[in-house]
Amino acid sequence: MYRRRRRRYFALMTVCLVLFVSAGAFVRLWSVPVAVGMCVVAMVIPPWAAIVANRREPDDRWWDENGGGGADGRRGAAGHAGSPGHPDDAGGPRNDGDAGGPGGRRR
Repeated sequence: MYRRRRRRYFALMTVCLVLFVSAGAFVRLWSVPVAVGMCVVAMVIPPWAAIVANRREPDDRWWDENGGGGADGRRGAAGHAGSPGHPDDAGGPRNDGDAGGPGGRRR
């Protein structure tokens, strides 16, 4: 699954580089507008390649899944929002590491 993503990404980026290099190397000698058009297409490919490479596939296990999560929006043990036993959900005020103000004194 990750190999497939990597191959797609590198294939798209190879197309991008081929378009850019060929536009600058020899297509510009034949037609400048075509070379500019090739550069514009090459400019659009990298963000599109990142989106395609990070697209979730049906057989992927995603980072926030725990296998038992339903479509009701609740998170299970993998996500900490609302899960019991997570240190951030101790019930009291959260300590963000702030020492209490200037000088580091707590009141």
